[in-house]
Amino acid sequence: MLSKNDGFFLLELLLSLSALFMLCVFFIPLLADLANQYQQLVRDKKASQLLFEELQANLLEDRSNSTYSILHNGIEYQVYWNQAASGGQKEVCVKVDEQTWLPRTQVCGVLE
Repeated sequence: MLSKNDGFFLLELLLSLSALFMLCVFFIPLLADLANQYQQLVRDKKASQLLFEELQANLLEDRSNSTYSILHNGIEYQVYWNQAASGGQKEVCVKVDEQTWLPRTQVCGVLE
């Protein structure tokens, strides 16, 4: 037969649920921040890849006057050329505009 518990089960349940709630309150913002950092790294990597591809394509043919946009996974990357500040060289830049939770990104490289 069951012995008299006097509410011990309810107290234990409330204690474990409150501990679980406190863990969730601590880890959910960390996971959201980690997801934002991952998205930023993906954007930076793709921008650097597009920069490298544009510089390689300019070695094969003169593309120093082209300005265009690429849409990749719902993110628009703008590729454009401008005059570098030093030595009058041309540089290519890849820009990604600001999105929700993610800042604006711009990567530039000088044509050598």
